[in-house]
Amino acid sequence: MDFAPHHAMNLEEELLRTYAQEKRVSGVDGRRLALRFSAISQIGRTEDGGSRRIGFTREEQIAKEAVTEWMKEAGLEITIDGAGNVFGKIEGTESDAIIQSGSHVDTVPNGGHFDGVLGVLAAIEVAQAWKDTGYRPRHTFEVAVFSDEEGARFHSGVTGSRAMAGELNRDVQQGLKDEHGRSFENVLEDNNLSLDSFVEAKRDLTTYKAFVEVHIEQGKQLEKNDLPYGIVSGIAGPCWLEVTFKGEAGHAGNTPMNDRSDALVAASSFVTEVSKLPQQVSETAVATIGKMIVSPGGVNVIPGEVKVTVDIRDIDETHRDELFTLVQQAAEKAAVSQRAELGMVESIRVKPVPVDPDLYLLAGAAMEKASGHAPFYLASGAGHDAMIIGKQVPMIMFFTRSRRGVSHNPLEWSSLEDCVETIEGLKVFIEEVDQKES
Repeated sequence: MDFAPHHAMNLEEELLRTYAQEKRVSGVDGRRLALRFSAISQIGRTEDGGSRRIGFTREEQIAKEAVTEWMKEAGLEITIDGAGNVFGKIEGTESDAIIQSGSHVDTVPNGGHFDGVLGVLAAIEVAQAWKDTGYRPRHTFEVAVFSDEEGARFHSGVTGSRAMAGELNRDVQQGLKDEHGRSFENVLEDNNLSLDSFVEAKRDLTTYKAFVEVHIEQGKQLEKNDLPYGIVSGIAGPCWLEVTFKGEAGHAGNTPMNDRSDALVAASSFVTEVSKLPQQVSETAVATIGKMIVSPGGVNVIPGEVKVTVDIRDIDETHRDELFTLVQQAAEKAAVSQRAELGMVESIRVKPVPVDPDLYLLAGAAMEKASGHAPFYLASGAGHDAMIIGKQVPMIMFFTRSRRGVSHNPLEWSSLEDCVETIEGLKVFIEEVDQKES
């Protein structure tokens, strides 16, 4: 298919265009999945073919209402908590312990049609396939649709899952405002919610046996390895380091090169060095400098101050912290080279979230059983609802191949065949977990 925004045709038709429509013994129905993807894609459709369903807007709510109806069709019992999270449940025949799967339906301002939605539809499709084939789970199975994962409105994401996990800071949430100056509390009132109801959304997660989230990869590893999906080995935790180099501003024409303290030269050597450091630590470590502020910013003025922010991540906390130290050392060396003053401030430090080792093995075996492919494992550099739930519940994620790694963009694309194969792997995996004794 052409790699272009989805203007020309209904998304259902576009998904089905390259789909092999043979009968699937698993009960997973590609045509049903395509129809549902298409229906969601029409909610908050943007001019250039993307999706706009910001958290706590009418568009997000309409999408939740649509998936609620599909949950009912699959035989799920619906509840909505005080954070606006939607849950659909099938009671277990032998155990109240819960296996939960799901994601979100909100988007960034001009996102694609697969991020979040795939995880929700995948979980519903497993329940629908069970209903169609007569499978009754031993453990309670629950589909989750979390509110405001992207955090586009208040720049503070994974809001619904944080509420469920009891991680919300009431004072922090109360101080949030959107771009129109409306407070978080006022917006909640528009959605028939409140700060009190958010706090009350906290659940006892000791009753949960496992959480599994399906998501598009948002990278190119699966595409490069020609695989429909893979198993996440861990979710990286970010550290942000704000580095300030202070030199001496001066006239560009009258200051000799050997008599300068150029903050930008120091920052430039630092940026170059940082790009070399992650591979010294681990295969999954990354470091990114995406923001630089140069002052005073005149064409004919030697830069007197440069501020850069380094985003440092790894799925292993020890390796992440080792990389953080190497970055600090590189900043010190760069400052000395230009006789510049150095300031460093750590602004964010989030623990990486490992996947559960037992689920890791079960997921790999499920992939091999369902698809015939050997297990393929890859790290997640991005945050997900699974990152929040996984702090308290055994967690695993499945990633679906995403064409060219594009995400948060109208060009975002995963083929229907890859989505169906992922869901078949998910279904086998959940059944394996369901049959396994606690």
